Amino acid sequence: MCFALFVGCLMAQEQNIRPQRTPEEEASKQTERLVRELGIRDSVRIDTIYRMHLKYAQIRQKGLTRGENMERMQSIYNELKQLLTPDEFERFMNHPAEQPRRPRGANVVQQKAAPSGEAPNRPTLREEIQQADQP
Repeated sequence: MCFALFVGCLMAQEQNIRPQRTPEEEASKQTERLVRELGIRDSVRIDTIYRMHLKYAQIRQKGLTRGENMERMQSIYNELKQLLTPDEFERFMNHPAEQPRRPRGANVVQQKAAPSGEAPNRPTLREEIQQADQP
């Protein structure tokens, strides 16, 4: 009886696993949604938005802490603010089909301190974004 219960639990867990999307798939989906939502037709702007989404999707795949993820989202919003017109950005931030996209505490990003005696083993998110921007 215990064996049957154990096997049942394992099968239930396997069904809940969602396949992970590649950064390219994630960037493509996000770009398609944004283009459809805002009605963007300019292919140069669409390509620029796709490259921005791809950059941040690749960073996201590295596994970020909550604070780093908030900083990543704020960076995305800042770049979109530069890429979109003021009207498009306002429509993006206040899309009626969802809750407003304004992140809570977006202005306050806390860095997770490294445990005492240990040096951080990877570059900060800001450094990763700067490296991704370089050709």
